Amino acid sequence: MKKLFVELGDRSYPIYIGSGLLQKPELFKKHIKSKQVLVVTNTTIAPLYLDTVLKNLSGYTVEHVILPDGEQYKNLESLLPIFDKLLACKFSRNATLIALGGGVVGDMGGFAAACYQRGIPFLQIPTTLLAQVDSSVGGKTGVNHPLGKNMIGAFYQPQCVIADADVLDTLADRELSAGLAEVIKYGLIRDYPFFEWLENNISLLLARDKNALAYAIEQSCLNKATIVAEDETETGVRATLNLGHTFGHAIETGSGYGSYLHGEAVAIGTCQAADLSRRKGWLTDDDVGRITGLFIKANLPVTPPAQLDPDKFLELMSVDKKNVDGKIRLILLNQIGKATLPDYVDQDLLVLTLKSYGRE
Repeated sequence: MKKLFVELGDRSYPIYIGSGLLQKPELFKKHIKSKQVLVVTNTTIAPLYLDTVLKNLSGYTVEHVILPDGEQYKNLESLLPIFDKLLACKFSRNATLIALGGGVVGDMGGFAAACYQRGIPFLQIPTTLLAQVDSSVGGKTGVNHPLGKNMIGAFYQPQCVIADADVLDTLADRELSAGLAEVIKYGLIRDYPFFEWLENNISLLLARDKNALAYAIEQSCLNKATIVAEDETETGVRATLNLGHTFGHAIETGSGYGSYLHGEAVAIGTCQAADLSRRKGWLTDDDVGRITGLFIKANLPVTPPAQLDPDKFLELMSVDKKNVDGKIRLILLNQIGKATLPDYVDQDLLVLTLKSYGRE
C-alpha cells in the first residue's frame, strides 16, 4: 500500500493506494469519529461492494442510500434522498458520510456532506479509474445544472481517499479508457516524463496490468496532490487541471448529460485545446499528432459531435467557472508537459478550431 498526503495544514489527509484496501476495516475506522455512518453509492456499485464496506463498519450505526447511476442524475433533485436519510435517522453533525462510487457519487456525496448541518466529515472510496486519479482528490464537490456542468458546488475536503486498485477489475472497458483521459492530462500539463511513459505503456494499462495501473494512479495522485496543496481553491495553478474541460463540459452539456462519459468529453476537448495551442504557435503539428495519437491508443474519441456547431459550442463555453466578465478563458499548452494558466483566447483562433478541428 502506498500512502500519499494532500498537504493542507490542519485539513491535510491521506490517499491510500493499493490492492485489497476494501478488506481493511482499520483504514475506515481510523477516519470515522462518531458512531453514525451513511454510505452513499449507486445501483451499479451497490451489488459489487456495498456489503464489503458495511462489514467493515460493524459496531457503527450504519445507513445507506443507493442512487441511480449516471451523469444525468448528478443534480440537485438527486441529493434529496441523501438529506432525507440523514434527517430521518437523526444523524448529527459528527456523523460521517462515505461516498462509494465513481466521480458522480463522489461529487454528490461530498456536496451533500458539505451542506448537511453546514458540514459533516466524509470519506472518498472511488471505484473508477477516473475517480481514483482525479475527482476524489482535491475537494471539488457539486452537481450539474441544465445550463452548465458542475456550476453548483463547494470546495470541501474528505478525511481520506481509499483507492483500491482491485475494484478496477469490475470496471467496464469504456470506463477504464475514460479514466485514462485524466491520467494523460497530468502528463500534458506538468509531467513530460510521465507522458512519455504513457506513450510506451498505454497497452499495459488497457490490459489492466496491476503494476502499470498502480504506477499510473500513484503518479496522477502525486501530481494532483502537489497542485491542490499549492492552490486549494483554484485561484492559480490548479486551473491547469482543467485542460480540455471547457470544451469537454460544453460537449457533455450540449449532447445531454450521459451521452459522453466525462473522460471521453475531456479527451475530445484536450485535442481541441492542443489544436488551438498549435494555432497560437505553441505546439507543432507533430506535438498535436502525439497527443491525439495517445488518446486514440487509449480507445478514446478525439473528434467533437457533429450536432454541436461552433455557435452552440461558444454559447456553452461561455458558461464556465474560469471565465471573467463574459470572456472565455482557456487552459492551453506551451509544450507537452507545460500548461498555461487561464488566458483570454483570441476569438478568431478559437472559432477556427471549432470550425476546423475534427470537421475537415
